[in-house]
Amino acid sequence: MEHPKSISARKAVQTTTGARGAQSLDRAATLLILVGRAGPSGARLADLIVQTDLTKPTVHRMLTALVRAGLLDQDPQTRRYHLGPEIYVLGTLASARFGLHPVSMRALTRLSQESGDSAFLSVAHDVYSICLHREDGPYPIKVQSLEAGDRHPLGVGAGSLALLSALPDREVDQIIAANADILSEKYPNYAGPALPRLVSETRRNGYAFNPGLMLSGSWAIGMAIRGEDGRPIGALSIGAIEGRLDAKRRHELKTLLRREADWIAMRLHQLRQGAARSRGR
Repeated sequence: MEHPKSISARKAVQTTTGARGAQSLDRAATLLILVGRAGPSGARLADLIVQTDLTKPTVHRMLTALVRAGLLDQDPQTRRYHLGPEIYVLGTLASARFGLHPVSMRALTRLSQESGDSAFLSVAHDVYSICLHREDGPYPIKVQSLEAGDRHPLGVGAGSLALLSALPDREVDQIIAANADILSEKYPNYAGPALPRLVSETRRNGYAFNPGLMLSGSWAIGMAIRGEDGRPIGALSIGAIEGRLDAKRRHELKTLLRREADWIAMRLHQLRQGAARSRGR
């Protein structure tokens, strides 16, 4: 049996360790907030030290850990800290109560129920696309290629390809060039001349098509949601096993996707008009 003094000592160590862990989390959260408040210009290490009243080694160590996790980013030239890409992903996922996401939920439900398969909502961020939501239909076999929060280079996947193809040629070329290395390394089916060809096919067909280029047997069809200026604000896609996306069914799903993409665009326009009228009162 463990001696009572040993038990007390162990509990004291656990309590101390827990307190230190909570303190570290508090400090990390404070640094994230301070960097966010610094705005586009970013935050200097010296300023963060003053604002937190912590030692330079402590602040630097925590900032390095946050950069490593993708929650912060450090500009190599200015050495200033900015909010990182993972903060954007988390914020986008947390936006389920606002904007495009909640408006799209009814459309995603209709798509998943009418098709029987999985419906997805994606948005573009810089040269990547992010899946905001996945809504599964009643068909028992599900594709496993995409989940909420997943991020891929623009053009990789049906919804992502729809987003890329809806952009002007100059932007498409710039994005493909920026992602050239990662496409060659991790997405060989999209590397070289493949992605420009897929963009051309998407524009010609009126929808994006992924015949298992990311994951064998996992096919998908996608369509961009366009804003009032004609630019893509998001994309809807439907994923299914290969046998459920032949040419005839793709034509049927294209009609469903167009209907729901137009409905989302119209609904967003109505909400903006309503908000404008309210501000004018």
